[in-house]
Amino acid sequence: MRISTPSRGAVARDLWRLLEPIHAVVYFAPEPLEEFRAVGYRGFWMGYFAGRAAPLGSAGADIVHALFYNFAYARVSRAVPAAWSFAPPNEALQARVRGSVRALGRALGPAADGAAVARAAELATRAAQSAPLEGRALFAANRSLPVPQEPLARLWQAATLLREHRGDGHVAALVAARIAGRESHVLHATASGIPRDVYTPARDFDEAEWTSRRDSLKQRRLIEDDQLSRRGHRLKARIEERTDQLAATAYDALTISETDELARLLRPLTHAVVREGDIPLDNAMGLNLRESLDQP
Repeated sequence: MRISTPSRGAVARDLWRLLEPIHAVVYFAPEPLEEFRAVGYRGFWMGYFAGRAAPLGSAGADIVHALFYNFAYARVSRAVPAAWSFAPPNEALQARVRGSVRALGRALGPAADGAAVARAAELATRAAQSAPLEGRALFAANRSLPVPQEPLARLWQAATLLREHRGDGHVAALVAARIAGRESHVLHATASGIPRDVYTPARDFDEAEWTSRRDSLKQRRLIEDDQLSRRGHRLKARIEERTDQLAATAYDALTISETDELARLLRPLTHAVVREGDIPLDNAMGLNLRESLDQP
């Protein structure tokens, strides 16, 4: 019996909440930052863009800006293609895996070598390797990479594949809704209550640009009195629902019992990663990490 489309979308969203923190150590934990510095990248942002863009090869600013969608072009162009003169993409790929595995190993302790990690890696990798490629350039670039043998590295890479698969679909949903990349931050912050100042260091917003992007949403009657209007709530809900539906195609290779098993295996692993405290609770990823802290 197949799961209905809304239920499949809900499963995809639940698994994203569990997989995203496992992937996100690459941005926030000290070990990946150390690894990026060790191969020659200068500063946090050069390491960020080099690590995330490396599957694309020696990509330039236009390609990275287009695919990442919501960064200021000036920020992207300061990092790439200059990063490749410090270390080539293959070194960024190795650094990001080494650092992420170290960070996850610290957070998970003895569980890092346990059967739960190995089985979660097996299920997540099967889903990631079977997910459709069409229209998902960043996911496709990541899927072309070799699958690591070590279970913890394999789990991190599968989490990365599945989040980039979801991210490509989310960008498509935003484009279809006529929400530009920079506007998407204002829309989400208004909907979720995330403080605006989170986006100053995370996405290079100053007051003038934030006001301008907010005004453009007000002109479309998506924001009224600094809150989402009914129209805004409906549009945001459609974007998230479409994102979930597109992301759900990655899990067609798993049975209902296997997706349930994957969620059950991931839950304590994700909670351990969140409780380690490297990932900020207020963040620009669209993820409510306080839910994980409330879990036993």
